[in-house]
Amino acid sequence: MLKILSILFLRLLYAHAQESWTLVGNPLVAVKPCNDTEDVFIQYEPGKPPEDENEYILKILKSFPVSTRMKIKFDSPASVTLSNNAFARVSVDEDFIVVKFFKAHEGIVLYVRGPRNTPVVPYMTYLNINSAEYCQHAEVGYLDSFIQGYKDHAEIQPQRNSPSCGKSKITYTQLIVNGEVTQPGDWPWHTAIYKLDKNNIKYICGGSLISKNFVLTAAHCTTVRGVPLLPELLSVVLGKYNLIGGDVGSEEREVHLIIVHEDFKLPYLHNDISLLKLKTEVTYNDYIQPACLWYKAAFDYLPTNQISGTVVGWGFDVTDNLSPKLNRATLMIVSEGTCIKKNPLLYATVLTDRKFCAGNADGISACNGDSGGGYHVFVPDTPKDNSPNATGSWYVRGIVSLTARRSDAAICDPQQYTVFTDVAKFTNWIDKYVH
Repeated sequence: MLKILSILFLRLLYAHAQESWTLVGNPLVAVKPCNDTEDVFIQYEPGKPPEDENEYILKILKSFPVSTRMKIKFDSPASVTLSNNAFARVSVDEDFIVVKFFKAHEGIVLYVRGPRNTPVVPYMTYLNINSAEYCQHAEVGYLDSFIQGYKDHAEIQPQRNSPSCGKSKITYTQLIVNGEVTQPGDWPWHTAIYKLDKNNIKYICGGSLISKNFVLTAAHCTTVRGVPLLPELLSVVLGKYNLIGGDVGSEEREVHLIIVHEDFKLPYLHNDISLLKLKTEVTYNDYIQPACLWYKAAFDYLPTNQISGTVVGWGFDVTDNLSPKLNRATLMIVSEGTCIKKNPLLYATVLTDRKFCAGNADGISACNGDSGGGYHVFVPDTPKDNSPNATGSWYVRGIVSLTARRSDAAICDPQQYTVFTDVAKFTNWIDKYVH
C-alpha cells in the first residue's frame, strides 16, 4: 500500500511584531512508493510553476560501497540529475538509468523530472542495486493530483438549474463499447441528432437536452470543415431508445439555429462545443427531461475526489456496428499525465485546460456514434452521500469529443481514453444563449 507520509516540512517566517509564525512558501509532501523497502522516499513540492511541476526528489537511504551499480527504470521519459557528483556518475543503458559509485557513500539524492512543458510525471517502477531488486510492485500516479498545469481561465456561476433537472421519472424493478443496455426513460435528456444527406436521413451524433429549447452537443457534429451546417439539415429526436424503430414518448424537433463556439478549431477539436436551438419547445414527459448543467460547487457534494461518470449512446459495439438500443458505460476521469502516458503522440497534442480524459482502458469506451453525447455525473442531494439509495441529479460534466482510432480500422480503440470537452469551462458561454 502506498505510504503518503504527510506534509513533512513548512518554511516558516517569524513575525516579531505579533510573536507568531506565518507560513511562507509551499509544503513538501513525502511518499514511500515501494512496498518492499522503507529506504526509498519521494519528496515533492506542490504549487511550483507549470514547467517545473513534474519534478521531484528521489532519496535512497542505503549504504553504497565503492563500485556499486544501481539501475532504475521509470514508466515514462525521465531526466535524472545527481545532487552531488563527488562519489557517483549517472548514465543510460537501454531503458535504465544507471548510477555507478566510484566512492563509498551513505545514501543518494536524485532530482527527477519528466519531459518539459508537459504534465507527465515519471514514476519509478524498478530499482536494482548490485543485482538485488527492490520496488517490484511500485506505486504510480501518487503525484498526479498535485499537477495543476496552466490555468488562464476561470468562471464563477451560482447554481441555476431547475429543481427537476437530471432526474429520471421512471423507476424499474429490475460510444459505448461493451457497455450495458439501458431501459427506456433511464436517460431522458439524451437526444439523437440526425442529418439530411442526399435525401437520406442519417444518425450522426448524440446530444443532451438542457432546456425546452436547447440541446448541447459537440461542434464537430454540427459543422463541416469547421463551418456550421444549415439548420434545416439537422433534426433532433428526444426520448429515443431504439436507434431504428419507434419509441414510446419520443418527439422530433427541427433545428432553428446552430450556435458553434467562436473558437472551435480543427484538427484538434479545441472548444468542441455547440448548441442547437429548437424551432419549437419540447414537451417534458416520462421519457423527455432536461439534464442539469455542471457547476463548480457540485464537487463538494461528490462522495470522493475520484469522479466517475456515465456516457450513453448508440455508438459502435463489439460487432463494430451501431448499437440498436441505447447503451451506457461508466468511465473514470484520469489525470492529464496518465492520459498522455497512454498515447503521448495523440493526447499531448489535443489536450488543453478545457478538456479532460476519462476511461478505463479495458475495452469499455465511447466510440464512433457516441460523439456529442454527455459525460453525466450523479450528484447526491446530501453532500458526500454514497449510499445505494441516495437521491440526487445527473449533471452534464463533459461532451464526447474524440478518441484514438484502431490501427486496423477507422473506428475507435476501446483500449484508449476518451477526450471530453469540459463543460465546466463553458458555463458562461452557454448562459449567453440559454438563459
